[in-house]
Amino acid sequence: MSEAHIVVVDDEPGLRGMIEDYLSMQGYSVQPAENGAALDKLLAIKSPDLILLDVNLPGEDGFSILRRLRNAGERMGIIMLTGNADESSKVTGLINGADDYLPKPFEVRELLARVRSVLRRMPPRSEQPAEARPKLKLGSFVLDVEGRRFFGGDGFEIEVSSMDFDVLEAFARHPRQVLSRDRLCELAHGRPLGDADRSLDIRIARLRKKIEVDPSEPAILKTVRGEGYVFEPES
Repeated sequence: MSEAHIVVVDDEPGLRGMIEDYLSMQGYSVQPAENGAALDKLLAIKSPDLILLDVNLPGEDGFSILRRLRNAGERMGIIMLTGNADESSKVTGLINGADDYLPKPFEVRELLARVRSVLRRMPPRSEQPAEARPKLKLGSFVLDVEGRRFFGGDGFEIEVSSMDFDVLEAFARHPRQVLSRDRLCELAHGRPLGDADRSLDIRIARLRKKIEVDPSEPAILKTVRGEGYVFEPES
């Protein structure tokens, strides 16, 4: 993606300026915002490719902004930045549609790697005609790979985050294959899964709520005890 547009939402001027300067040197177009109100003003002019969103903001906090954007159908990438490194904060962000989560303090090189990873999964700015986009079947569901859109059997679009889409694509390309958690994470996100990282399980649980008749008894995205997960297209 050439000159992706990024908005940095953080109430710490020093950190906000440091991120803006560093990402600008990497070739990105970067705009700062100190809170949700400032972000809304920028969104009214132009929708960014990615938002770096601090959790602990004055006024409306980052989780509230995240939910609001996703509920409004906004599809840009969102990486949460927070000084809270506890697992519950990470889970809250992922459940509400964040694409990644980075605890403070962080190395700018790690931030850059996360930014590049999420942007690789964003749809291109120039939309192709729908009929020209490759499609993948996920049972009765359809993945529009190029447009990165997910449709139910009734033809209506189902909203999923960028990283959730990557998990669905990995399953669709490997039907009836038992995939370990590590293998699935490599296929979907291009990186190994940390021993204590439960984000993949959270994503699958979230996807089951969208596609399974009974998420407590999954028939499409099944768990294979002690081995991983398997996609059963006939279901």
